[in-house]
Amino acid sequence: MTDLDQRYATRSVPRYTSYPTAPHFHAGVTGSTYGDWLAGLPADTPLSLYLHVPYCRVICNYCGCHTKAARRVEPLLDYTDALLAEIDLVAARLPGRMQTVHVHWGGGTPSLLPRPQFLSIVERLHRHFDFSQAHEHAIELDPRTVTPELAETLREAGITRASLGVQDFDPVVQKAIGRVQPYEQVALAVERLRAVGIDALNFDLMYGLPFQTLETITETIRLTQALAPGRIALFGYAHVPWMKKHQRLVDESRLPDAGERIAMADHAREKLLDAGYRAIGLDHFAKPDDDMALALDAGRLRRNFQGYTTDTADTLIGFGASSIGKLPQGYVQNMPDTGGWSRAIADGLLPVARGIALDADDRARAEIIEQIMTEHAADIGEIAAAHALPLAHFSASIADLAEMIADGLVIVEGSRIEVTPRGAPYARIAAAAFDIYLQRGLARHSVAV
Repeated sequence: MTDLDQRYATRSVPRYTSYPTAPHFHAGVTGSTYGDWLAGLPADTPLSLYLHVPYCRVICNYCGCHTKAARRVEPLLDYTDALLAEIDLVAARLPGRMQTVHVHWGGGTPSLLPRPQFLSIVERLHRHFDFSQAHEHAIELDPRTVTPELAETLREAGITRASLGVQDFDPVVQKAIGRVQPYEQVALAVERLRAVGIDALNFDLMYGLPFQTLETITETIRLTQALAPGRIALFGYAHVPWMKKHQRLVDESRLPDAGERIAMADHAREKLLDAGYRAIGLDHFAKPDDDMALALDAGRLRRNFQGYTTDTADTLIGFGASSIGKLPQGYVQNMPDTGGWSRAIADGLLPVARGIALDADDRARAEIIEQIMTEHAADIGEIAAAHALPLAHFSASIADLAEMIADGLVIVEGSRIEVTPRGAPYARIAAAAFDIYLQRGLARHSVAV
């Protein structure tokens, strides 16, 4: 590990899928606040919708998602009823049947919902929202659940993109993380999805897992290349057992150290580039003709709770326990426990647990951070002026980049900052210089690499 890696790679910083980040949300934003924000949206505002289904058959040891095991169908049926009611509650507060440009299902394993329930949710969304301009309808899938019947259900629902959780193809690694799915099983899932016309596919891969080596990563990428997904997300495993108790099942003695993690990240990146993928931001890769690569070239790449995205909607409506929404006025997050969430809905209340209202400083810093994370550059003066703030407002944040500038990781020319190719792995740290909340809070975050 180089001196630079030693000083930067082990720093704890947010992933910046939002700003302010979720640890800084508070209970002062309520369901009543959310209702007012929804009613205040201009009727022509394009929307993005997110539906969270917090259930899996079993919980993988590495999982950092908000989910729990459901071995019976009854919790899924009850959850569907509450989700339908929440959609009705939200729609009743909107100024009309608004245009939806992007839909994303996450979890958990949303495809665990029985076919009639899944399709009933889709029908309810179509009833309340205008899908005529929808660019993408995406879902996260466990490859082990993709039957021919599920593939047909997804086709009927209008799903256009599927993201498959692969992580690693090595059987020893799979056993260690509690997710055994041989290559043949993933290949069959891909075949079944493509057979019904769902050929926009993403693979999620991970580094930093127990028993991983450069050789297992090389083989995983070789097998991934054989299945030719259009996009790949390469995530570093975030070991946060203080937040996710089941991660205590991971043998910490088998986790790679900081130097090995860096070597794995660099190696995986090199192999993906050799395989013909383009690097997108911090941790995504796409084929050169994929919409995500085209969005990067056109300056249209965005970052939200799903990571890097081509979704251009500035307003996100979240449905389901723990889901987060973003509106021009601020962020809202639903109650994380399904019991409290469903009881609030049954009482006719929007099930919001917390959130945060945005001011001009928040909006400007969010724009700076997003541009650093997507384009590795931002004109601070231009963004400050757009939010009626003086450039001097960000002087302290720019000064906080001094170490990175001295190390050749960041360049400052006038009011424009740029992360250099050498600094690209540490873009999160450059972004953190503009995070005013990070200096106030005690939240723990994952390491930078």
